[in-house]
Amino acid sequence: MFRTKRSVLVRRLWRSRATPGETGDGEGESRAHGAGGCCMGKTGKVSKAQLGGSEAELKALTHSLLKRLKERQLEGLLQAVESKGGTRSPCLLLPSAKLDSRLGQQPFSLPLLLCKLFRWPDLRHSAELKRLSCCESYGKNNPELLCCNPHHLSRLCELESPPPPYSRYPMEILKPCADPTDCVPSSTETGGTNYLAPEGLSDSQLLQESGDPSHWCMVAYWEEKTRVGRLYSVQEPSLDIFYDLPQGNGFCIGQLNSDNNSQLVQKVRSRIGYGIQLTKEVDGVWVYNRSSYPIFIKSATLDNPDSRTLLVHKVFPGFSIKAFDYEKAYSLQRPNDHEFMQQPWTGFTVQISFVKGWGQCYTRQFISSCPCWLEVIFNNR
Repeated sequence: MFRTKRSVLVRRLWRSRATPGETGDGEGESRAHGAGGCCMGKTGKVSKAQLGGSEAELKALTHSLLKRLKERQLEGLLQAVESKGGTRSPCLLLPSAKLDSRLGQQPFSLPLLLCKLFRWPDLRHSAELKRLSCCESYGKNNPELLCCNPHHLSRLCELESPPPPYSRYPMEILKPCADPTDCVPSSTETGGTNYLAPEGLSDSQLLQESGDPSHWCMVAYWEEKTRVGRLYSVQEPSLDIFYDLPQGNGFCIGQLNSDNNSQLVQKVRSRIGYGIQLTKEVDGVWVYNRSSYPIFIKSATLDNPDSRTLLVHKVFPGFSIKAFDYEKAYSLQRPNDHEFMQQPWTGFTVQISFVKGWGQCYTRQFISSCPCWLEVIFNNR
C-alpha cells in the first residue's frame, strides 16, 4: 500500500519529537541548581504526569492534530523541526478559536503542545513561552489566526529570587568617569572594549557619536583578551550572531579572521553554532539563545538596582532573557543630573560569553579569560 505524502510528513514529524530528558534544540543537559543556572523551569526527568498522559495518548492526539494541517503547513513545520530553527520557516497560522485540545486530564493549546512535543517535554504552561519578533503573531492580542510554529517561540528565562551568592561583581563599574577618555575601557580584566574608531575619530568621540540614530547598538567579538574584527554596528531591530547558520544574515563569527590557535578557543568557537539573536523590543533588548550550549550574560539591568554587585546569569539553549532594560539603565544613570549625562556611561554595556562561564563558581574569574565572548554597547542617546 502506497503512503500519501501527508502521512509521510506526519510520520517524519512524530519521529522528530524531543524525547524526555533532552530538548529539541540540541544536546540534553541537566539544569540542576548547583550548575549555577538562572533559568527556572529546568529540565530533567519528565514524569508521565508532566507529559499529561501516556505516549500512546500523545501519539494519537499529535496525529489527529497534524492531520488537520494542509500539506504545505506540514512541510513548513517539518522544515522548522528538522533544522532546529536554523532555517527561516513560515508561520503556521491556524484559527485561534480551534487550537485547544486535551491530553490526559490536562488542557493544551496547540502551540503549547507542539512546543512540548518538539522542543521542551517538561513544558507546562503557555506563560513560560515568549514569542519571537520574527513571528506574524508577535505583539498581537487575541488574533483570529495564531502561529503555532514551535521555533517561533522561545522559553522565558526567569531570574531566581533572591539571587544566588555566586559570580558577583562590584557595581563600581557603573560610576561615571571623571575624564571621558578614561571611559574607553582597555582593562581586559573587566572585559572592556578597545574601540576601533573610524578614521578621524578618537575612541572617546566614537562613544559620543554612538548617539547617531542610525544604529541602536554596537557589537564587539572577543577571543580571550583579543578582540577579533571591527565593531559591528546594528541598525535593524534584530541581529543574528552566529558561527554557522543554514540561512543566516547578520554577524557571522565564522567569517572573522582569527590568529588564536588555542584548541579551546577553536572548540568553543565551533560550538557557537546558531549563536544568539539580539532583538530590540518595546520593553528592552532581548537575547535568544539559539545554540546547543548555554550562554552567560552580565548586565547592570538584570539585577536589583539597590544591589552593589552584578551577577553572571546562565541562559540555556532555547531560552530568552531580557538582557537590557533602557528604563532601568536611565534610572541608574540619574537622568536629572546634567553633568552626569555629559559623560559616557558603562551601564549601557552587556557582556555575553558562549559555552564557558566566569565568576566565583568557575575557574575563570574574568570574562577576558573566556574563549569566545561578546560585548554589546548600547546607544544611550
